[in-house]
Amino acid sequence: MASSSLPANVHVSRHPCLCAKLSQLRSHNTNARETKALVHEIALIDETPLGYTYTTTTISPSRLALVPILRSGLGMLDALQTILPYPIPVHHLGLFREPTTLQPVEYYNNLPYNRPSSPSGSAAADLAILVDPVIATGGTAVAAIQTLKEWGVKKIIMISVLGSAEGTRRAAEEWREGVEIWVGGMDESCDDRGMIKPGLGDVGDRLFLTIGK
Repeated sequence: MASSSLPANVHVSRHPCLCAKLSQLRSHNTNARETKALVHEIALIDETPLGYTYTTTTISPSRLALVPILRSGLGMLDALQTILPYPIPVHHLGLFREPTTLQPVEYYNNLPYNRPSSPSGSAAADLAILVDPVIATGGTAVAAIQTLKEWGVKKIIMISVLGSAEGTRRAAEEWREGVEIWVGGMDESCDDRGMIKPGLGDVGDRLFLTIGK
């Protein structure tokens, strides 16, 4: 996939180690433990988007939040927490695709404004780091971006292991001035079930040994 045909706010890694690990992750012989390790290692390598200047005390912007999309986004969470210099809030978004329409359905949201115990008007993060291993049709990514934008974040960085060209473009165009997308690799398209070809399969099922459920 030629990166020149993607929006300017989409960045595809060319790191040789990441490309090698992505090839390993594509193998159907990769078991759940290896899948978890590879997703973690790819997320560590694909850390470039955080590129804010470090000082002795903090990084900018000062209010950060990690937002994994359940459930496969959990596979990338440890890697992002490892490279950040201090702990930051983690807010979870639960989204699944309705099998027939492929439209995203939200089933869980613990952003502060959605918590009964949170004060009204809880301050949104300046920067939300959204993590999900795969951007397939782009519907889930778009729904998550919309939710974070409604919360009031100023900028979103989405980090994924693999994207389809069409789905990643769709996500990037949802909020061009506020979203940057970084992916480890890019495949051309999805099949009629909304799965990337050749893709990685269902990463959540591979991580949590739920294939066939």
